[in-house]
Amino acid sequence: MPQLTIINPSSELITHQAQLRACTLCPNMIRPVITGQPVMSPIMLIGQAPGIHEAKVMRPFGWTAGKTLFQWFSSIGLDESDFRERVYMAAVCRCFPGKNPQGSGDRLPSEEEISHCARWLDAELRLMQPQLLILVGKLAIKQFLSAKKLEDVVGKMHQRQLAGKRVELLPLPHPSGLSTWPRTEPGKTLLRQALQILQDHPVWQQLLEAKLKAG
Repeated sequence: MPQLTIINPSSELITHQAQLRACTLCPNMIRPVITGQPVMSPIMLIGQAPGIHEAKVMRPFGWTAGKTLFQWFSSIGLDESDFRERVYMAAVCRCFPGKNPQGSGDRLPSEEEISHCARWLDAELRLMQPQLLILVGKLAIKQFLSAKKLEDVVGKMHQRQLAGKRVELLPLPHPSGLSTWPRTEPGKTLLRQALQILQDHPVWQQLLEAKLKAG
């Protein structure tokens, strides 16, 4: 495997994010656009869409679900601060879709909204050339893998050809408190298996080594 290189910041990525934050293609989405830190990393995390509270902190997974997500990553070596500094955080959609008018939780983005935002994600995949994608939640998983149920894909590593290169994909359930899947079987066991796969992955291990060297 090639030597790990993390460049922070990247002028090209900073320009990309500035253009992304100026996007107004989706009139039913609630701005602001939420972006992660502009770190060039061999790992990209792709979430679903920001929640209503992310605008208060202006970072992805910045509220309750994020606490659970970063507990998962902390259990295998990277706390929230380390993770944000070493992994590029993206999403299927970058604005809050609004609350679900028919029930609890947030509204699912429309196919048109997903298509509008895909141009930004595609540009990031070309720019970052990641070796590993962490897909968080059904909406993110669905953009890359065909599976009707989480148990069909979580707990396994997958491979796809993306932006001209072979990329590994690791699906995770969404850490929302509304979902019991990660806390009940078979989800509990499959989540543990997925985190073990991530912990053992050479690129994750290189991030841990870089953290140790940084002191």
